[in-house]
Amino acid sequence: MTPAETQIPNLTQDIADSVSRALAEDVGDGDITAQLIPAERQARARVITREDCTFCGKAWVQEVFRQLDPQLEITWHVADGDHVSANSTLFELSGNARTILTGERCALNFVQTLSGTATTAAQFAALAEGTEVKILDTRKTIPGLRTAQKYAVLCGGCHNHRIGLYDAFLIKENHIAAAGGIQNAITQAHTIKPGALVEVEVETLDELKQALEGGADVIMLDEFSDADTKTALEMANGKAKIEISGSVDAARLQQLSTLSVDYISSGALTKHLRAIDLSLRLDSDPKPA
Repeated sequence: MTPAETQIPNLTQDIADSVSRALAEDVGDGDITAQLIPAERQARARVITREDCTFCGKAWVQEVFRQLDPQLEITWHVADGDHVSANSTLFELSGNARTILTGERCALNFVQTLSGTATTAAQFAALAEGTEVKILDTRKTIPGLRTAQKYAVLCGGCHNHRIGLYDAFLIKENHIAAAGGIQNAITQAHTIKPGALVEVEVETLDELKQALEGGADVIMLDEFSDADTKTALEMANGKAKIEISGSVDAARLQQLSTLSVDYISSGALTKHLRAIDLSLRLDSDPKPA
């Protein structure tokens, strides 16, 4: 496993499960078009990217063809996290022609989506290069691909926020209202899961003061102006980590990264991705077995 993979809980099982679901929805009870090809026909193919990208998705490709045909051979020319130029070969396939064509779309769907996520993350990471700020993702991921996209974010050079609702507290406006205030919410959080990180989202400097007094580990400033952000940093003075969130696009991120905040989070890393344009090219003269 890569260092990034080890940071994502249950990733190996999630890959197997998501590939199984993807094949089931695509192949169903059989690829009828592939049956046009003689069952014994062997072929070679290569997958190229038509545009520059940060590659991600190797394990998903391997799992697609493992589930379809463990005998099919894959030769890799890139690794997750590599910056790849347009028209580069990503990997080559050798084996049963039916298997290659049946798995083509499923494998490429994973690669185009995860490489799109990694590419967006790499663009954001570049904007914060040379600063101490960490760029975080959010839970605004494609349903069913949470761990996959979180992994792709790491491949692009950014960082993960909490994986889900279970591994850290993020106390927002509605939680605060329902729990009876910021102090009550923080106190209950420490009781419910001692040792878990407690983060509080605040909308005003007064709420910031309450979160600091309550002992929050991280305080998220939602839609703060630059002037209020500077004041918030002075108030925190190292007593809590400061995160900026809300309307953070690439242009805003570049501006915010000059401030001495600890984190900047953006849903754009996972929800504003653009799939990478890929192509599989089969040898023009596939050979029989």
